[in-house]
Amino acid sequence: MKKYIPRLIIFTGPSGVGKGTILADFFKKTDKNIVYSISNTTRNPRDGEINGIHYFFVSKDEFEKMIENDLFLEYAQYSGNYYGTNKKFVDEKLKEGKSVLLEIELQGALKVMKKCPDALSIFIKPPTFQELEKRLRQRGSEDEQTIQKRLEASKEELNNANKFKYIIENDTVERAVDELIEIYNKETT
Repeated sequence: MKKYIPRLIIFTGPSGVGKGTILADFFKKTDKNIVYSISNTTRNPRDGEINGIHYFFVSKDEFEKMIENDLFLEYAQYSGNYYGTNKKFVDEKLKEGKSVLLEIELQGALKVMKKCPDALSIFIKPPTFQELEKRLRQRGSEDEQTIQKRLEASKEELNNANKFKYIIENDTVERAVDELIEIYNKETT
């Protein structure tokens, strides 16, 4: 039997590309040797999001205190809100022999890749930019100004896709999940 190798896995892509949907299926179909890293954020919860499951929702003041105390592996501001990865959580899980998957935005992903060059980096891209815009609008969770900000950020993100070890196109969720499982199995054994 092959030995399991716990990995820090960086998972990113533009807002609206389907990262959450892909990961929900991925976690249903994979072993229990991998955990999802829950980020801290100052943004407001979307409908159905639960504190401590989807994110740790904190105030701007709380977040800035955490920055001062060097509690993040990475943090960034995106669309006017802070997002950050808790160092202690990641270190503890890796020591327990579990892989840790970070679903983070581009700025944070690049910072972690620099700090942790052995991390496995995966970028999710849409089949087309027009499809990405359609998906963002269908969510119905943001106003037009926020959608435009996200679309502008998406252009920059897509221009950086080649910095990642793997790029998965989310043309269908099933195919994207299968490709992610294949990468995960290859990289952890």
